[in-house]
Amino acid sequence: MKSLPFSAATYIPKIPSPKTPNPVIRCSKTNPKLGSTGIVQQQTENSNKVLLKRREGIGFGLCAGIADALLQLLPQPGPSVAATEACELTVSPSGLAFCDEVVGKGPEAVKGQLIKAHYVGKLENGKVFDSSYNRGKPLTFRVGVGEVIKGWDQGILGGDGVPPMLAGGKRTLRLPPELGYGMRGAGCKGGSCIIPPDSVLLFDVEFIGKA
Repeated sequence: MKSLPFSAATYIPKIPSPKTPNPVIRCSKTNPKLGSTGIVQQQTENSNKVLLKRREGIGFGLCAGIADALLQLLPQPGPSVAATEACELTVSPSGLAFCDEVVGKGPEAVKGQLIKAHYVGKLENGKVFDSSYNRGKPLTFRVGVGEVIKGWDQGILGGDGVPPMLAGGKRTLRLPPELGYGMRGAGCKGGSCIIPPDSVLLFDVEFIGKA
């Protein structure tokens, strides 16, 4: 809201030049009944009108300024609570933690079935070490037969307190080292590892369905 606190108050009436007879207050033959008292009264009325206009202008400006200040005190819209809440992980007895971002509506996977899944793998510090999305192609593997790390098999098939994923679902998994790459790590070369030994891993998994 744009405040105009003095726009109306700066009005200044145009005062006729002394050399020019004032047609309103002039006492002449065209207005023989208007005497000196009438002239004073007319001048007083004009002054009162100017003062009233100035007071109205100042009053309008003050009201506009107060309204503008009150609007600024109102709470501004912010992000919704749902948007700011993080997904809360549930820890299973095996140490695998999970949280369903999206619960799928398709069938669950069956042990030994060839399935497709997209994923983003991260270290505990948030560093991404692998992503099927970046490659533009989901991972295809047989679930539950040891083709992937243990945390993946359990995180998709379910078991030990973890519900099975349904096709179309998206789940966050946090794997302790024993369900990931353990003491050996992964991608090690020349004393440096992409996944250091004993790393806790985070995966965002999207279970697409059977291949």
